Amino acid sequence: MSAKAYTEPHRIVYYEADETGQLTVATLIDLFVLVSDDQNIELGMFADMIHGLGVGWVVTQYHLQLTRLPHIGERVTLKTRATSYNRYFAYREYWLLAENGDTLVYGDSIWVTMSYATRKIATIPAELMAPYQSEEVKRLPRLPRPQRLDTTKTQVTKPYRVRYFDIDNNGHVNNAHYFDWLFDTLSADFLRTHRPVDVQIRFENEVQYGHEVISAAVQADATTTQHQIKVGSTIAAIATVSWQAR
Repeated sequence: MSAKAYTEPHRIVYYEADETGQLTVATLIDLFVLVSDDQNIELGMFADMIHGLGVGWVVTQYHLQLTRLPHIGERVTLKTRATSYNRYFAYREYWLLAENGDTLVYGDSIWVTMSYATRKIATIPAELMAPYQSEEVKRLPRLPRPQRLDTTKTQVTKPYRVRYFDIDNNGHVNNAHYFDWLFDTLSADFLRTHRPVDVQIRFENEVQYGHEVISAAVQADATTTQHQIKVGSTIAAIATVSWQAR
């Protein structure tokens, strides 16, 4: 039996876009989390029930393949399914579809359950997966691993302090904020003239309220940027982004 898919319509509005009128990658992540949360609700997997098991869902990796990002006013469809899982990891897919059904963005992701008591990875409770009809497997698909920051190249760095409003209901930074931190190290001219076509990100350690993070980026080559988020000496996330000229 294949995993249940869930879809919902959405219209891109002005506050979801950048100055070019395109949906931002950070908002794309918010929309992907929204559609999975809405699937949870449809299946009766309410946040209070999940929290009652002493765990919360945490994403460890995303891989985004972007044909293009939609513009303000476009009507799109968000689609997701919790495809497969094993004892400690769950694999979820996402699609952003144009009005004619074409795939604008395909994303896949790896998730874990984190214990609120220990703040460490916990075994995924079986009752969390049953409603999705996900396949239980020994091995999940491997997402590409982002490149480590090339320290021999010139880095651009920017500091950010984690605000109260950056924190989600799991007690750590909303994942979408990482993408703002990553892309904000690049110049406005570069962002106006280039669009991301492939984004790989791996979350390695939690970022919490009050932390000061340092976002660093290097231009690995003409079409690739490497990114790193650190708290002190601890790496919180790494990412690799491939770009095309607009």
